[in-house]
Amino acid sequence: MASSPVHTLPRFGAHESIAGGVHTAFERGVQAGCDVLQIFTKSNHQWRARPLPNDEIDRYYAARERTGIPVVCCHASYLINLASPDEELNEKSYESLRVETDRCQTLAIPNLIFHPGAHVGSGADAGLARIALNLNRLLDDFPADRDVTLCLEATAGAGSNLGSCFEELSAIIDAVDSDRVGVCIDSCHIFAAGYSLVKADDYHATMDELCRVVGLSRLRILHLNDSKMPLGSHRDRHEHIGQGCIGIEGFSHIVNDARLAHIPMVLETPKGNNLAEDRRNLARLRALRRLQLSLTAGGS
Repeated sequence: MASSPVHTLPRFGAHESIAGGVHTAFERGVQAGCDVLQIFTKSNHQWRARPLPNDEIDRYYAARERTGIPVVCCHASYLINLASPDEELNEKSYESLRVETDRCQTLAIPNLIFHPGAHVGSGADAGLARIALNLNRLLDDFPADRDVTLCLEATAGAGSNLGSCFEELSAIIDAVDSDRVGVCIDSCHIFAAGYSLVKADDYHATMDELCRVVGLSRLRILHLNDSKMPLGSHRDRHEHIGQGCIGIEGFSHIVNDARLAHIPMVLETPKGNNLAEDRRNLARLRALRRLQLSLTAGGS
């Protein structure tokens, strides 16, 4: 008799605040019902990064141990632009990303997510070359034991922002040629960039293209956000799961795709202080997974 298939369940989580210290994200994760967490390790709207005190680092590890929730990724500052033609801003961006990798290493966060950058009128090829140059420089500066993966986040493609097509992400990866470079795919971003996820055929075409152009082995994190704006709008506007233009059907494809079962799936949807929105969105994702497992079991 053939054995029953083993289903690997995706790990769902959310970006949670570190207000009051990096250790506070864990209790918020418990409150929201997270399996995994994404955090900032510093203010995302400031260049300055205050040092992490030893006692705060100790509380972070204690909270991680107590809750059993891993921090699978950190999102870097929104100010960073590795593609900038402005030499001062470019250098400032490089230094900021270097500091953020140091903080990830200190906190044992395996993935650092950042927006590739904007070429600001200098041209896509020149911008992509600057990003690759900065990443090569940073990786050359990595200590031998550094194990943080630098994750390029796919963008919606507004203005001169790079990374809105899989080919641009692939071009950066090819120019760096390191297993320490990965990608983060945001459902809202790629939908706004023109990659459909709604109907099954369109979803599979998008995923097949991602696998062919970038490679599934590079995918480290999935951001699950519905989109307030229609397909191809190039506008990054996050919505609650199932309440936007992607809809429940699109997210059912994602959470039930066996190829993605090992990839942490993280919400960046709107929320209030009591995290009720995170609880509802995570419940919707888990219900979609349970429904498919139930249907599969019923048909076997």
